[in-house]
Amino acid sequence: MNAIEIKNLTKNFGQKQALRGLDMTVPMGAIYGFIGENGSGKSTTEKLICGLLVPSDGQIKLFGRDYTDVDVRAKVGVLIEAPGCFPNYSVWNNMMLQAANLGMKNAEEEVRKVLKLVRMEGAASNKYKNCSLGMKQRIGIAMALLGNPKLLVLDEPINGLDADGMRIMREVLVDITREAQCTVVISSHILGELEKIATHYGIVRNGKMIKEMTAQELEESCRTYVALQTKEMNRAKAILACKYSRVEEDEAGYIRVYDAKEPEEIVTYLYENEILVNEIGTAKIGLEEYYIDLMKEGR
Repeated sequence: MNAIEIKNLTKNFGQKQALRGLDMTVPMGAIYGFIGENGSGKSTTEKLICGLLVPSDGQIKLFGRDYTDVDVRAKVGVLIEAPGCFPNYSVWNNMMLQAANLGMKNAEEEVRKVLKLVRMEGAASNKYKNCSLGMKQRIGIAMALLGNPKLLVLDEPINGLDADGMRIMREVLVDITREAQCTVVISSHILGELEKIATHYGIVRNGKMIKEMTAQELEESCRTYVALQTKEMNRAKAILACKYSRVEEDEAGYIRVYDAKEPEEIVTYLYENEILVNEIGTAKIGLEEYYIDLMKEGR
């Protein structure tokens, strides 16, 4: 059974069509990285999954049942935009208010558990307004985790965080899937960070899903290339282009050759053409470059 199954989802806002027959499948236990440009339909999709919007057409199933089912709705936790907290209340009091809203039994025990899970147990007495951005994001996730949801929908929770904040957030999200047995859907523009934790990806453009893949499939699709530098970059690039089908210079000032078998063959080829290589090695394109290339294909 999948946590989310979406078929032909459409959403219109007046004359504007935000989603155009979007399909989406999220396996149970996945950390699903939801990727797309601004205005591509990510937030609209997440709001539809959470019941914050009503679809114009299409089908949404959560855990094999219609998303409007009362029992299945109770399994969904959500953090879209910012958590709704009282700034002058402490983290603990905000959490207890949310637990009261949910009518939870053993509220104190549950609040302690989720605060520990998101690394916020030591800041429970802090006023919300005095918390850093990263802390506020984790408070929002803690609130979404109250009630032990089986699906967590997060809209760009790592944007704006510093390096340490991102590291903590990565650890929290991995722990959520492992310890809370929860499926996580997370949208983000910081693809390098998403690549470190996601098990599955969905790439959306202009309201349609253009690619879904596992992390392993991404790894297999991301081509290896040879990167090199010489003192005669322009001449080396021209000579290499005579033999290899894709040769380009990247922003770091390296020549990339995508269809060479080994670096040694490039060194030999350039040496035969009286060019010495100063630096050479192999690398593989990451999620961000793969995504950019995929976006270019559709234009």
